[in-house]
Amino acid sequence: MSAKTANVTARIQPEIKEQAEAILSQLGIPVSVFIDMAYRQVILRDGIPFSLDLATRLPTRDALSRDEFDAMMQTGLDQAKRGESSPLNEAFARLRAEI
Repeated sequence: MSAKTANVTARIQPEIKEQAEAILSQLGIPVSVFIDMAYRQVILRDGIPFSLDLATRLPTRDALSRDEFDAMMQTGLDQAKRGESSPLNEAFARLRAEI
């Protein structure tokens, strides 16, 4: 006799769905199997199976050591030299989306 199943319906942003499903596909995991795995982890851990901490704020200059600041600035300079830059409005749009 086959096991009974139940449907799960969730509304999410299309881009999030596409990105997650692309990764799951690369891993060879069907979405339904992933959802089953996630539910089982909730049961096993008697809660959410990952940390739900608030994201830390972007580091300010005052919070960085001189070496950390210099390394961050060097990384940015290297990226700019390689042409890995974005127009200012796009960069701020990405930052707003991440906050």
